[in-house]
Amino acid sequence: MGATVEQALEQLKSTGVRMTPQRHAILSFLMHSLTHPTADEIYKSLSPSFPSMSVATIYNNLRLFVEAGLIKELTYGDDSSRFDADMSEHYHAICRTCGTIVDFDYPPLTEVEIAASQETGFTVEGHRMEIYGQCAGCSSRHKAN
Repeated sequence: MGATVEQALEQLKSTGVRMTPQRHAILSFLMHSLTHPTADEIYKSLSPSFPSMSVATIYNNLRLFVEAGLIKELTYGDDSSRFDADMSEHYHAICRTCGTIVDFDYPPLTEVEIAASQETGFTVEGHRMEIYGQCAGCSSRHKAN
């Protein structure tokens, strides 16, 4: 994983963002999560410790973190956005049955970006590749039925 929570907090402070306990908790939760949580999942996990925190607070802070380049927002069609604090180049395998998202490393597909730029004239800013299927848990449950 990239930055530590402390490094991320310092980056935010350097841009003049005030660090609140809620902001710290949201960022820390994301940076220690491997599940690519939704805003609602973050809220459900943190609300017992922060009973006055609203879902809107979560969304506003997530937007702030995305704009600061600390996290990525992952959007998949109509589903709720999910958030990823791993800013390294990596890809996702997504279970169509349960929605689990698992990170996997593969060399960046820079040749594809170059080809796209040459064929289309686009200035390529990045790409996203996802693999869809059934996770091991769902596959074994399906075979058992």
